[in-house]
Amino acid sequence: MKTRKHKSDLIILFSTMGLMALGLIVIYAIGPMRANVLNSTYGTDYDANYFFLGQLRSVGLSLIAFFAAFKWIPYKYIRKISKPLMIIAIALSVLLWILSLAGSSLAKCELGECRWFNFGAVSFQPAELLKLALVIYLADFLARKKEEGTIGDWREFWLPLLIVCGVSLFLVVIAQGDLGTGVALISIIFGTLLISGVPTKQYLIMLALVVAVAVGAVATSSHRMERVDAWLATLSGSESSDSTYHVENAMLAIGVGGLFGVGVGNSVQATGYLPESINDSVFAIMGETFGFVGLFLVIAVFGFILVRMLKVAEGTPDLHDRLLVIGVFSWMLAQVVVNIMAMTSLVPVTGITLPLLSYGGTSMIFIAFGVGLVLQLSCYTSREVIVNNEDISSRRGVGGTHHSGRHRHS
Repeated sequence: MKTRKHKSDLIILFSTMGLMALGLIVIYAIGPMRANVLNSTYGTDYDANYFFLGQLRSVGLSLIAFFAAFKWIPYKYIRKISKPLMIIAIALSVLLWILSLAGSSLAKCELGECRWFNFGAVSFQPAELLKLALVIYLADFLARKKEEGTIGDWREFWLPLLIVCGVSLFLVVIAQGDLGTGVALISIIFGTLLISGVPTKQYLIMLALVVAVAVGAVATSSHRMERVDAWLATLSGSESSDSTYHVENAMLAIGVGGLFGVGVGNSVQATGYLPESINDSVFAIMGETFGFVGLFLVIAVFGFILVRMLKVAEGTPDLHDRLLVIGVFSWMLAQVVVNIMAMTSLVPVTGITLPLLSYGGTSMIFIAFGVGLVLQLSCYTSREVIVNNEDISSRRGVGGTHHSGRHRHS
């Protein structure tokens, strides 16, 4: 079977653009309210358009990253930089950890957790680069081990894999206190492992081990246990408290929105009642603004993107490329599902953004790059082509194969 380059998946392309545009509309509507809340509470001096302009800048940079991955950077080059990119991502996370321990102003901290580099007006979250780097690294590592026939071998496969994944999770979950990003990393790891050919028994053992460690990480953290207790209190209908405030106001926002919402610019929760209204809680704000119908459409768009990603993976003949697509799929799926479930009290509240919609540059830029890679690979999914020389020669007379040189073997 042979494949040749063809048109990209337009559903992924236009759905991604649509989500970015919707995010701009939402931030434009609630950005002035967010600025007013911060100015009143912390004495800052944010302009009314500060957050909208910030989101506009983020969308612009994300589009550059998106089209760089889609059109400008050959996907085969991505595999060559897998190791250097992983080293850079880990090194930056280690550096951030050291700076935070030293109390440096270059480490930006919020609520006791240091997750960003602070460069004045610009901040950078290395954990977002780490997600992308892990997707690219695992695709290369697992494909190589499959080719070598060492999948499942303790020394050649599991030991290096556990070191890289273990260090990544430590730097994110322990050093940065970011369980939400940890969930995304775990999803990437086990999503790619699932199709790599690893023995089922080993896969289940490692999955059980990671679940046990995750439970331990929650149980030994008073902050995370408070979130679990708040979630349980919400489910049981207990009396409201400070710990249940966030999820109760998120659900209130969705409930107030009703079927069609209160309209753009009419959100009450964004005026200061709902924490992180432009970041982690943007789904609830959209529920208040656009109602159940709006939320259904947003979920449907994410669903279209995710289903089309699976379609791309299914039609991709090369294992490395398939692993790359599944890595991005697992990344986006984890963030969408966890964010929405947290805002609807189906899981405890955790800090994780809604891809392409939440305010924030680093997160949007790197997920946009990942989706761009998938879109580039969608141009190389399997399609039946004519390989008989006589047929090809006969078609050249009518100009039917002027692209015939652009194909690759599977």
